[in-house]
Amino acid sequence: MPLTTPSTSHVLLIPSYNPGDLIVRTVQEALAQWQPVWVVSDGSTDGSTVILQKMSEDIPNLKVIVMPFNQGKGAALMAGLQQALDSGFTHALTMDADGQHPAYLIPRFMKISEEHPANMILGKPVFDDSAPQLRVQGRKISNFLANLDTLWMGIGDCLYGFRVYPIAPLLHIMQTHRFMRRFDFDIEAVVRLCWKNIRPINVDAPVKYLNADEGGVSHFNYWRDNALLTGMHIRLIAGFIIRLPLLLWRKFDA
Repeated sequence: MPLTTPSTSHVLLIPSYNPGDLIVRTVQEALAQWQPVWVVSDGSTDGSTVILQKMSEDIPNLKVIVMPFNQGKGAALMAGLQQALDSGFTHALTMDADGQHPAYLIPRFMKISEEHPANMILGKPVFDDSAPQLRVQGRKISNFLANLDTLWMGIGDCLYGFRVYPIAPLLHIMQTHRFMRRFDFDIEAVVRLCWKNIRPINVDAPVKYLNADEGGVSHFNYWRDNALLTGMHIRLIAGFIIRLPLLLWRKFDA
């Protein structure tokens, strides 16, 4: 059931960069399921920031945070997480602006988080025919490496950004590392939280890839972002080797 009164512990964060017309529907569907909803406009230049700000004038539980220029998904979420922590929130559900994530599952994810506040709640994508097979198969490599890096603590999917985080430990990690600011955020966040013994709970959630005719927008740059992810995996493997004794101790002491 949708939330009838705004939560004081769990906030919904939507990072947004030039999302096109889909952002209005995404925000409306999110608000119908949960409040408050905060959108972080990451230096958008497509007019969506103005539209969102006008919406927020009539919707008390919609907040728009405006970044002065585009800094990346992780940086946008970090700004939102800091303001959320300062406002007394303990957990944040992150949701993409492009309409891929299932808004109707927001209450379920939040309820599981409320019942297991020490955990992170990770969406595990259920793909339909709209999913490009290159992405479906390619993410298996990242999932294998993320589970290797955590000695198989149970990360169902390291790339799906529909998830609930405990805010304080995630912010602490981000503030002590200069990475995790762009597309490397989703993977590195779950791995480093696992290293802090924040364990995942995986929940199946459908994902829909929208084509251009449906308003779908992708800002993934094949060469730039794959180079970024390659460097990230090298860092994480090095960190895994350093932490291996502790991870082994936790695994066999559990």
